[in-house]
Amino acid sequence: MNTRQVIDESTGPVSLSVAFNNDSSCFSVGLDTGFCVFNSDPCELKVSRDFNAGIGVAEMLGQSNYLAIVGGGKQPKFPQNKLVIWDDAKQKAVITLEFRTSVLQVRLSKSRIIVVLLNSIHVFAFSNPPQKLSVFETSDNPLGLACLGQRLLAFPGRSPGQVQLVELQTGNVSIIPAHSSPLRAMDLSPDGEILATASEAGTLIRVFSTSNCAKIAELRRGVDHAIIFSLAISPSNTLLAVTSDKSTLHIFDLPHPRQMSRRSQSPSSPSEDGGNLKWGILGKIPLLPRVFSDIYSFTSAHFEVGDEAPQGSHYVPPLGTSFGLLNKGMIGWTNDHTILVIGAGREGRWEKFILREGEDGKRYCTREGWKRYLGGG
Repeated sequence: MNTRQVIDESTGPVSLSVAFNNDSSCFSVGLDTGFCVFNSDPCELKVSRDFNAGIGVAEMLGQSNYLAIVGGGKQPKFPQNKLVIWDDAKQKAVITLEFRTSVLQVRLSKSRIIVVLLNSIHVFAFSNPPQKLSVFETSDNPLGLACLGQRLLAFPGRSPGQVQLVELQTGNVSIIPAHSSPLRAMDLSPDGEILATASEAGTLIRVFSTSNCAKIAELRRGVDHAIIFSLAISPSNTLLAVTSDKSTLHIFDLPHPRQMSRRSQSPSSPSEDGGNLKWGILGKIPLLPRVFSDIYSFTSAHFEVGDEAPQGSHYVPPLGTSFGLLNKGMIGWTNDHTILVIGAGREGRWEKFILREGEDGKRYCTREGWKRYLGGG
């Protein structure tokens, strides 16, 4: 007789992945039963499609009716080497692309389909049928890292820690030696002029000007190792938000190439004034370790990481797929004062944070609300 108690009787859907659209006005969720789309703020269900099978990637094209979807979970809706462009107005697949290995991530614009495989990036014209424009080799990219802007495409280089920056119009490629260890997260600013990167070490975020690939800042998240979940640059291109497995959301001031050219003509800069220096005057004493002079976040807040492997939802993915890694701490800026953080899992969570200036003149980040977007909360 089996007298063991059932650990989990939940029959609700589990979110396998979460992703914001280009302006963070919506986010899409890949479920073990299909997919759904939510308005970001307030967090309200917009679309829900039940396939009775799993979707591991669901990437929106702006606020259109097109999504790129890839099978995932224990019972995938499609083979994981197949990309489907789904027209939700017609509720059917309108474009299908197949590859030799699993599709890890997709990026969409009105003119491009970017498909990320473990060791390559495939660029297609968004047409029917799609026209293949180029293929780029990469180092192992199990997280499916790629950033698509209006003018630029950024993704890992052929050597770990490198970034390849491609001009979409000309095809010109620049190489940025961003880190000595493999990349963990990256983001292009909305204006395409700034690239922020983090490595597996998780201690430093490096900021580059895309016009000349020069490093313009180095921001310190902390001194101990961390897994960076997400980097996101604000709509005004002046702030950077970072989440990690430390359950902390950090906000940094972000230098901009245009501001720096003006500042170089002035006698002082915010960093010289100590505005972002955690250690104040210690940062100006020569021969002290560089950690004392690094630029730290001006404010931070706690967010909920949740269970990394909810009971029954985790599985061993095929080699080269990231679907076994639940998305956590994904950041979206709805405006320069409002930050959303969402995570996947059985209890997928939405959290809202607001940046405000206190009476002391300092800026603070406070949580304004949260909910479990899959029900409850």
